Amino acid sequence: MKTVSFEQVISRGCGLDVHKETVVATIDGEGLERSTREFGTFTSSLTELKDWLVENKITHVAMESTGVYWKPVYNILEPTGITVWIVNARHVKNVPGHKTDKKDSRWICKLLLAGLLKPSFIPPREQRELRDLTRYRKKLIQDVASNKNRIIRILEDCNVKLSSVLSDTSGITATKLIDKLCDGKKVTLKDIDDVYHGKIRATKEEIWEACNGNITDHHIYLLGTIRSNNRHIESLIEELNQKIRRMLSPYENVLELLREIPGLNHKTVEDLIAEIGLDMEVFPSEKHLASWVGVSPGNNESAGKKKAVEQLTVTNRLKQP
Repeated sequence: MKTVSFEQVISRGCGLDVHKETVVATIDGEGLERSTREFGTFTSSLTELKDWLVENKITHVAMESTGVYWKPVYNILEPTGITVWIVNARHVKNVPGHKTDKKDSRWICKLLLAGLLKPSFIPPREQRELRDLTRYRKKLIQDVASNKNRIIRILEDCNVKLSSVLSDTSGITATKLIDKLCDGKKVTLKDIDDVYHGKIRATKEEIWEACNGNITDHHIYLLGTIRSNNRHIESLIEELNQKIRRMLSPYENVLELLREIPGLNHKTVEDLIAEIGLDMEVFPSEKHLASWVGVSPGNNESAGKKKAVEQLTVTNRLKQP
């Protein structure tokens, strides 16, 4: 069978097939005999991989990885000055029936040398660290919201019907009344007078009736535990806020400009910078940026018929590197 050869674009390259416990590496190029080796994923083994690549003067590395297994490899190779690419698994798909880890790494290396691969956008280390903080903050905020909903469900179990008379059970009025109920105290009409305002549609008497339920010691304990957990989470969120603001303090002028855009508040701007960064030169056009975040559908047409396009949602795309 005739061998298909490609024009060599990169002088010396390495293809990595990265898994949870192993990394299979193939090097090839000018002055090199093609060689494939397998390494573990402990730091000592990855350091051996780095030394092997530096010893053979490898200039480019392309890797295919599942999940987050590429990150330790990238962190070890990044300081060496070697250009490291994370490539889309679809772009390096091998021939079915001929798939092994060693063959995959050789195939990736061959495509890399021929210039047939496109690297994924990997933000600089500072942005990756900022992104870790903002994403964790988002998770904690979701935990607080879940706990508040849990409190409402427990109160419903006690036949406290605040959600029936107040449109926002997270507002100031509902929070003060819920706090009193969680402390095991009875809500009086005077308590309602202190928090009542004209925007509430329900009458004071209706709110008082809604607050009269059957709250037991078990409910009070459970509510207190959830509130204590929320206070702890909120303190962590505040710590993250301070850390994020310190990291972004050198770019305060950029933050001010972005906050002038209608609909963008302080937190939204921080999340935006963490996800897409400040250097827009990495995206050739606004269309590339829209495609990267998953809001522009691709094309899948054959014989004049357009087929359904598998598309990432914005949330799922932003979870990727």
